[in-house]
Amino acid sequence: MAKKAQSTLINMLLSLTIIAVVAAAALAFVSSVTAEPIEQAQIAKKEAAVKAVLPQFDRLEEAVIDEVPCTKAYNAEGELVGMAIESKSSKGFGGNLVAMVGLDAEGNISGYQILETAETPGLGAKAGEWFQQGNKGNVIGKNPADGLKVKKDGGDVDAISGSTITSRAFCEIINNAYAIFQKGGNEQ
Repeated sequence: MAKKAQSTLINMLLSLTIIAVVAAAALAFVSSVTAEPIEQAQIAKKEAAVKAVLPQFDRLEEAVIDEVPCTKAYNAEGELVGMAIESKSSKGFGGNLVAMVGLDAEGNISGYQILETAETPGLGAKAGEWFQQGNKGNVIGKNPADGLKVKKDGGDVDAISGSTITSRAFCEIINNAYAIFQKGGNEQ
């Protein structure tokens, strides 16, 4: 029969250190295995969002305007038909709100997709659908040249019921995207 180890401070520290090292190694291994698939999934999600928010196009061109990633869309004749702009706001109720915003050649909103949100489920998380075509807060087709604002702030956008903060953050995302469009939409 094996002799039982003494319950001393040194033995306890040694045991906890070994457990911590093994756990850290396991977490590092899992992180290294999952990092690339997670990155590939994020890239695929952004590519799908770009295609979903833009009008009909023949060619895409990546761009960075004021450190903001954008995709310019062109027709067969080489004319700009729209831009997809990754825009964000840190003013959401739950923190960051990130969306891919599509604007046509005239600057009208052609579509959007929420890429990242931490908004309250059932309230602010409705932003992905609330502002889409056919819904109460529809912004599709609007031109944000004068800035989008919720009705509560004197604008014409219906806020999500119970989520004015999220709705304001969404309007900020659209306005930021339009500002980037103004800087880069005229370049071909």
